[in-house]
Amino acid sequence: MSESEDKFELKEMQKLQGHTDRVWSVAWNPVAGTNGKPPILASCSGDKTVRVWTQNPTTSAFYCMATIDEAHTRTVRSCSWSPTGHLLAVASFDGTVSIWDKIETSFKFWCYLEGHKNEVKSVSWDASGAHVATCSRDKSVCIWRVLTETEHERLATFIEHTHDVKMVQWHPCKDILFSCSYDNTIKVWPRYSDSDCWYHAQTLDHANNGHSSTVWSISFNATGEKMVTCSDDLSIKVWGPERMQSGHGHVPWKHLQTISGNHDRTIFSVHWSSEGIIASGAADDAICLFEENRDGLESEATYKLLLKKVKAHETDVNSVQWSPKEIGLLASSSDDGTVKIWKLTCRQ
Repeated sequence: MSESEDKFELKEMQKLQGHTDRVWSVAWNPVAGTNGKPPILASCSGDKTVRVWTQNPTTSAFYCMATIDEAHTRTVRSCSWSPTGHLLAVASFDGTVSIWDKIETSFKFWCYLEGHKNEVKSVSWDASGAHVATCSRDKSVCIWRVLTETEHERLATFIEHTHDVKMVQWHPCKDILFSCSYDNTIKVWPRYSDSDCWYHAQTLDHANNGHSSTVWSISFNATGEKMVTCSDDLSIKVWGPERMQSGHGHVPWKHLQTISGNHDRTIFSVHWSSEGIIASGAADDAICLFEENRDGLESEATYKLLLKKVKAHETDVNSVQWSPKEIGLLASSSDDGTVKIWKLTCRQ
């Protein structure tokens, strides 16, 4: 056990059961959990449903407050909350994305986004809440404008990846979209100034210290100054812009560090907490946590293992996500059909 693992513990707080197939992804509501309102977590599954969980303020236990079912005919692969926490986008292998309006403890159907030829693998809202990005097994990345339940349109379709696109993720504070793929690359899509048009500006691949196999997941730190990705090549990579952004124009991203030797099977998910801790989940059933180690020089910043939770689930860990509101609260999902709530604590 490392010195860090002596100090910290990832404690399982609760196992959430209800899904009848593998749970692909989890997503915390970005605004719930403050001002006396309990936190809310969405999970989606191969059982074609989304289950929405919230915390009982008396017992602190999470329970299922709503189930979205009968909306999709195949696996629900990804779900994403709008920045206001009112809308939930749901992506399915049936080739569609459904949008839902949260009203108290229930959900009102808004619309379907239709345009992909087959399985939709990921969905993500931008920081403004006006745009949704999606990606598919058909190699495409789409950007949609979603303003109301009747006012929505597809703005763009890009086919720059050569294989299945696994994830799309918006930059937290800039109009830049990132996508990652089975083709081993990450692509960067900035927005033209003052227009609803995006363009392909950069590909991060093995030639510039990128991944050598499928890239599964993307996450940003709280300021958006750094990005982390994970891959089938058993590595986690940290990226940053080549220089500080000033004015308009794309600033290329560069590789900063590779973290490896911690998982021995495919790393499916990575997520950066607001406190700077990177969580990863993998097919080795484990969750790893990493922290930044600085000596005062930005160029010398490194990331080291904080702790490793072996057998976090009975089988593959498909998704990990930190709560945006409660420090040290982590959710994970697995092929074992469960969602788990964890708390990072100091050992007594």
